[in-house]
Amino acid sequence: MLRARAPLRVSFAGGGTDVAPFPEREGGCVLSGTLSQFAYSTLRPRTDGRITVQSLDFGYSIGFGVDDPVEYNGELDLPKAAIARIREVPGALPVSGFDLFLHTAAPPGSGLGSSSAVMVSVIGLVAQHCGLDLTQYEIAELAYRLEREDLGIPGGSQDQYAAAFGGFNFIEFTADQVVVNPLRVRSATVHELEHNMLLAFTGRTRVSDHIIEDQRSRYETGNAEALEGLRAQKELAERMKIALVRGEVDTIGRLLGEAWREKQKMSSRITTPLIDEAMRRALDHGALGGKVTGAGGGGHMVFICEFERRHIVAQQLIDLGLTVSEPIFSHDGVTTWRGQS
Repeated sequence: MLRARAPLRVSFAGGGTDVAPFPEREGGCVLSGTLSQFAYSTLRPRTDGRITVQSLDFGYSIGFGVDDPVEYNGELDLPKAAIARIREVPGALPVSGFDLFLHTAAPPGSGLGSSSAVMVSVIGLVAQHCGLDLTQYEIAELAYRLEREDLGIPGGSQDQYAAAFGGFNFIEFTADQVVVNPLRVRSATVHELEHNMLLAFTGRTRVSDHIIEDQRSRYETGNAEALEGLRAQKELAERMKIALVRGEVDTIGRLLGEAWREKQKMSSRITTPLIDEAMRRALDHGALGGKVTGAGGGGHMVFICEFERRHIVAQQLIDLGLTVSEPIFSHDGVTTWRGQS
C-alpha cells in the first residue's frame, strides 16, 4: 500500500504571467505559498490485470485493463492521463494492476490549484509504484504536459510546480525553462500571515477555461489594458517577494489590493457581483487588501487584515454567504510513503 499527498496553494501575485504566450515573449513570475490542505492518493496493488480509480469526493469510480487504451471522456481524465503516461516512461516496471483512491481538500475550480495537486500526487504515487525516481521538476513538468498538452486544458504552470515543491516560492517562467526559487521566510512572518489572513470560499466553483482564453486573446491582440495588467503582475510579484522575506506583512496586504486591481484588467470575466461586494465589505471593515486566488470568476478569495478587525471582516463575509477559514501554511511538497493495509 502506497500513499501520497500534494499541497494546495495560495497565489499572491503574478498569476496569468505563467500562461502562454506571455512567459515565452516577456517572461513571467509568480509568488505563492502552499497550504496544509492536500490532494491525497492511495494505491493498493492487485494481481488480476485491472486498474480501478475511485474518487471519494465525486463518489464514483472507473476501471480498465492494464493493457487497454485509455479513453478520455471527462471521467477522471487527470489520473487516467497520469497512469497512461507513466507506464510509457523508459525504465518503468510493468504493473499487474492496482486500485487508486483519490481525495482532495478542495473541489476543482476552487482557485487553490486542486486539479494540479491531484495530478502531482498521482504522478508521484504511480511513479514510485513503477520504480521511477522522479525529481520535483520532473513531476511538475510531467503534470504540466499532461494537463495542457495531453488533455488540452487551458492554463499556466504555476500550480504544478507549487504542488511539487511546496513552501513559499518565487517561480520564474521563460520560453525555455521554469525555475523555482524557495524563499527563506522567517517562522515569525509565517505565523503573522496566518494570524492576519482569511480565506473565503465564494461557494461557486468555476471553469477557468473561458477566463484564460479571454486573457490570452486580449494579450495576443495587443489589448492595452490586458498588457498593463499582466506586466503589473510581474512587478507586484517582485515587490511582494521582497516584502515577504523582509517580514512586512502589512505591505503584503496592501500589495494584494494592488494585485487585485491589476488582475481585473486582464479579463472582464475575472470578477463577479458577489466578488465585488465581498471585496467592498472586507475593505470597509478592516482588510488591508485582498484578491481572488486563481483564475477568477469564483473559487476562493484571500484577505490580509488588521488582526484586531479580522473577526469583523470574517463576519461580514459570512453574512454574505461565503465560507471563511483561517489558513495554515505547509512547507511540504509532494510526499509519498508506505501505508498500512
